[in-house]
Amino acid sequence: MDTIASLFSFITWPVSWVIVQFHKVYGAVFGPDTGWAWGLSIVSLVVLIRICLIPLFVKQIKSTRNMQALQPKMKAIQERYKSDKQRQSEEMMKLYKETGTNPLSSCLPILAQSPFFFALYHVLSAIASGKEIGVIDGPLLASARQAHIFGAPLAAKFTDSAAEVAALDASLTSVRIVTAVMIVMMSASQFFTQRQLMMKNVDLSVKTPYMQQQKMLMYIFPVIFAVMGINFPVGVLVYWLTTNVWTMGQQMYVINQNPTPGSKAQDSYLQRLLKSVTTHGEVRGRRRKTIVKVIVAKGGDRNENERRFFAGLTKAGFAAQADGTVIKSDTIEAEAEGGATAKRQQPKRQTKAQRQAAAAQQVVAKDAEEGSEPAAEQATTSLEKKPQDSAEADAEAKDEAKDQAQGDKPARPRANSGGSRQGKSGQRKGQQRPKHPSSKK
Repeated sequence: MDTIASLFSFITWPVSWVIVQFHKVYGAVFGPDTGWAWGLSIVSLVVLIRICLIPLFVKQIKSTRNMQALQPKMKAIQERYKSDKQRQSEEMMKLYKETGTNPLSSCLPILAQSPFFFALYHVLSAIASGKEIGVIDGPLLASARQAHIFGAPLAAKFTDSAAEVAALDASLTSVRIVTAVMIVMMSASQFFTQRQLMMKNVDLSVKTPYMQQQKMLMYIFPVIFAVMGINFPVGVLVYWLTTNVWTMGQQMYVINQNPTPGSKAQDSYLQRLLKSVTTHGEVRGRRRKTIVKVIVAKGGDRNENERRFFAGLTKAGFAAQADGTVIKSDTIEAEAEGGATAKRQQPKRQTKAQRQAAAAQQVVAKDAEEGSEPAAEQATTSLEKKPQDSAEADAEAKDEAKDQAQGDKPARPRANSGGSRQGKSGQRKGQQRPKHPSSKK
């Protein structure tokens, strides 16, 4: 670790200078030789570095999302050119170029922060050895060696011997307890940060190997940091713990305010946005309007969360516009205000007798208007006779069937469609059906 830290010795002077400037401020409040003054100086160094790295963090988020979206296409390329690794690499690079994705962007914050991390490690190692480094001269070096955080010196490590810890005016038990607690907190914060990303801010509708890799890293990274942590000085553990807590809080804010499309976090965000729209009757905030505008522009490509959001808007009587605003929907308002009258009533189905009675009433009303009473009586009489004629025709049909079954009587003629009947000895009008050859003569 000392060899790696020495490679970044060129940046130790700026790091030591920043720490000393913060120490002047906190030393005036807590005392120049206290652990709070030096510890808070290291925390402030982390905050300053992370603020400067926010643009890289934004690029990291975009790159991570693009990589998640490209996983299905990448998998298809791998399957298509699995026997030609060179063509596979060419197609991958072509895909990255077309989509503007850089796989290394997700590592930019860590890579950019690494020089400061190793420079701080180099500074603390020099303090533990009693050597002046950067702008930390004799008086500042003595003050830093006297600084303890909960009984553990800033330059002490978990693996130090009792003699090395005694040289820093501390006990081995205090050093190991403090370092063990900080290592556990550092690993736990790393695990929670990765788990938060996997459980809430990943598009669950797309199952790719990338998700499995991230899930494995969620368990591997905390173990790696725990193993490496026993070789870190207390000051470096303060730096790394502060970095993890900052990352966790920064990620929580991003997930809450700008979640990945298709994730659980997006569903929660859109439900909060829907509640705000229904309460205030408008989309409040430029960022929220931008999100609604993007969802409207997607059209039929919206995911399930976005379709559910639009369904909620429609149900509440709102319609989203292309500029990200919402307006009241007149059609939905009319239906809501009209209630039962706005709904079309389907007429009840009438029986044949009811339809005949209604037709008769129309005829009677028409004749009454024209003064033609005989026509009205004739229509009523014909309607009254129809059921009787139908009953008599049914009776004759039954008798005919009975005679044919007995075979001793000729078929009885049925009534014609006009309602007139013939006698038993009469013949049926029209062409008769020829008898089947197998029937009796």
